Amino acid sequence: MLASSGLFLIWKTVVSNIVIATRESRLAMWQAEHVKALLQEQGHTVELLGMTTRGDQILDRSLSKVGGKGLFVKELETALEDGRADIAVHSLKDVPMDLPEGFALACVLEREDPRDALVSPRYASLAELPQGAVVGTSSLRRVVLLRALRPDLRIEPLRGNLDTRLRKLDEGQYDAIVLAAAGLKRLALESRIRECFEPDTMLPAAGQGALGIEVRAARADLLALLAPLDSRRDGLATAAERAVSRTMGGSCSMPLAAHARWQPDGRLRIDAALGDPEGLTPLVRAQLVAEAADAAQATALGEAAARLLQG
Repeated sequence: MLASSGLFLIWKTVVSNIVIATRESRLAMWQAEHVKALLQEQGHTVELLGMTTRGDQILDRSLSKVGGKGLFVKELETALEDGRADIAVHSLKDVPMDLPEGFALACVLEREDPRDALVSPRYASLAELPQGAVVGTSSLRRVVLLRALRPDLRIEPLRGNLDTRLRKLDEGQYDAIVLAAAGLKRLALESRIRECFEPDTMLPAAGQGALGIEVRAARADLLALLAPLDSRRDGLATAAERAVSRTMGGSCSMPLAAHARWQPDGRLRIDAALGDPEGLTPLVRAQLVAEAADAAQATALGEAAARLLQG
């Protein structure tokens, strides 16, 4: 009995000292600190391992040309693999749809606002922007959706972390920029938002507004430890969204949007849209509603929406 108790105490000590790998941008650090606080509330000792990823370093080219969103997670996965960190906290929309072998998405936390937001020092809405106004974004999804709404606008590339993007706007390089509302709200910058686009107007990216925690798949101890942080409803909704992107082979080079929301009758509705990067063909849209009681049903719903997009 004493031996068993001793073994239990040793196991508990090992998993209670948790190192979180995170990017070092202000928003990424907020996200990691948020997870740290949640784990500390459970009685765990937690520390952060700040890292700079290739995605943070390459700012003169679009992500679609240099390797995609996986550039934001590779270094963090390396830290998990070599034991420097136990978990990695990501913006879920930055996580590739298929994780490398040996890695797992342990949980999806309760989602923040998934919408896109217009930020401008002078104009209160997209409709108020004058003809030919310069709008900044490097998201192909946002480019095609903005073109569908306002083909007269001049849309220019915008890279960098959230603070860098806001600085470029304030320097007058753009009349407006489009950012994720979640990031602005998390950093107490909600006052900068001039307009939030409803999903029916500008469909969000898969996983937008959600945080995901990645671990080594073999770490059953961490999978169990993190389970209380998982938001079942948001996890199922984002699973459906990510299934759309996975089925379509989604990457930064594909202007693809997917957003799922729960209906009053308890079923899950998914909306998806696929654009043409060259703007030569109109947007293709799909919408489905179905039961999504578990991950398999949510994934099947997303896959069915993707097949509709494929025609």
